[in-house]
Amino acid sequence: MNAQQPSLSWEDGAIVTIDQRVLPHATRQLRLRTVDEVIEAVSTLAVRGAPAIGLAGALGVALSALRHQLPGGGVDRAAVREDARRLVAARPTAVNLEWAVGRVLTRLDEGHRAVLDEGLAMLREDAEVNGAMVRRAADLLVGLLPDRPLRLLTHCNTGRLATTATGTALGVILELAARGRVAEVLVDETRPLLQGARLTAWELREAGVPHRLCVDSAAAAALATGMVDCVLVGADRIAANGDVANKIGTYGIAVAAARSAVPFLVIAPESTRDPDLATGAGIKIEERGEAEVTECAGAPVAPAGTAVFNPAFDVTPAELITAIVSESRVVRPREEPAELPDANRLGDAVAAMARTLYERGWMPGTSGNISVRPDPAGPTALITASGRDKGELTGRDMVAVDAGTAQPVDPDGPRASAETAIHAAVYRTTDARAVIHVHAPYTTAVAGRWAREAAGTGRTGLPLRDFELLKGLGLADPSGTEIPVFPNHADVGRIATEVAAHLRDRPDAPPALLIAEHGVTVWGRDLAQARNRLECLEAICQLVLLDAGNWPARAAAVSPETAVETTPWEGQTA
Repeated sequence: MNAQQPSLSWEDGAIVTIDQRVLPHATRQLRLRTVDEVIEAVSTLAVRGAPAIGLAGALGVALSALRHQLPGGGVDRAAVREDARRLVAARPTAVNLEWAVGRVLTRLDEGHRAVLDEGLAMLREDAEVNGAMVRRAADLLVGLLPDRPLRLLTHCNTGRLATTATGTALGVILELAARGRVAEVLVDETRPLLQGARLTAWELREAGVPHRLCVDSAAAAALATGMVDCVLVGADRIAANGDVANKIGTYGIAVAAARSAVPFLVIAPESTRDPDLATGAGIKIEERGEAEVTECAGAPVAPAGTAVFNPAFDVTPAELITAIVSESRVVRPREEPAELPDANRLGDAVAAMARTLYERGWMPGTSGNISVRPDPAGPTALITASGRDKGELTGRDMVAVDAGTAQPVDPDGPRASAETAIHAAVYRTTDARAVIHVHAPYTTAVAGRWAREAAGTGRTGLPLRDFELLKGLGLADPSGTEIPVFPNHADVGRIATEVAAHLRDRPDAPPALLIAEHGVTVWGRDLAQARNRLECLEAICQLVLLDAGNWPARAAAVSPETAVETTPWEGQTA
């Protein structure tokens, strides 16, 4: 790989990349043509480094969109979204993967070409981001330590192999070397997979930068004895308060650097920031297989059956970090207040809506729940806490949960309702940013009656046609639709599973569902749109019940003998 060759590119319908598993002893090119191949490459570290796996994930979505084209130019959105979910799950700690996949998914409705164009644009941006970031960090270091060539220490690999262009922390080292400001680089070997020994030392040798390799446990001694002027590392996820997740071993180096009064700099693009995550305590740390520790190059180095603790990352607290440098700014966590997400504002908005719906009788007592996602590409959602009187709800009565799994971010905090699982099912399978689940009287009554009278017919959807208010649901065809009616199981998780399956199979399903004898759930791009859709559906169901004279005929039409002749309720288009 020459100095100008990107480590990851798109050629003739395939992702072309360097297989980092075989470096430095061999240089092997991979051509990834399927989502499964991308997932394997990312999970086995053939492609690694937070920015690089993000870009691989984005182009993986493009591969999926290409594969799942429909006649007429459309895309099977449900299939692509499922592939996107699998891609994100391949490496859970690095936020860049989730961010990049989420970004290209915003173009999915425009077709496979638009998804690919977005991914290719991200490749071009990566080079620009790398350049701006390394120049900013190099300028900062020259200002901090202006009087001599620098002795630097770095951990893991953060060069072109970890991005697609210059790199992050290693890119800064190369920029400083080009300015004649590097005396020597100490390279941690980075156990257990030796990314420092195999990859960083290889990149430094290729660039002609003086360096020495050291075992990870020697880093603290080097710092304590004055052998290092500055530590430079990358990041896989940065919480809002400046806590940083990076390759395992980073935290120990940061502690030693702070004890030795040596600057500790984190170099990472803005896409590595997770503004929805208040602190590093909420970062999910990937644990990898035992063989990475008990074997070396396939040879056993530990007794058979030895138990292993093998986290891929650790979290460095913000107070140990001198500066976090991105393409657009320098943040000094020790000196500046934490940049926490504006959860209070969102919580206040959710609480205000809950109080309004309580007054309308749609969220009586402690029933119902409302959730919102602060960032569509982020992992969390805020939902109203369980057991709280909706008429007295405040912005403090919110629970942060994983938007995909419904699990609380803080297991010891306020409890979320079991119905959170339904919200998570919607978030996993749609573009929703807000979900409302209430017990509005007309939708609840219609759902129960329909379920009873359609029992045994095989009909699971409430047919509605020619209601003017259907336009308020944002349907592709507002002349008619079927609102799914799910059985009210005691096990809410079972309902959530059925909801997720329905939405995956029907990407054009209306943004609403009913649960027999229970209530209604609607969603939208924000709280206002979700509320508007709820109001429209409740009004339609009120009209259905007011047309009670026609109900028996409608119900008879869905008997087992005449199910195929069922006609939907028809409204008036005045």
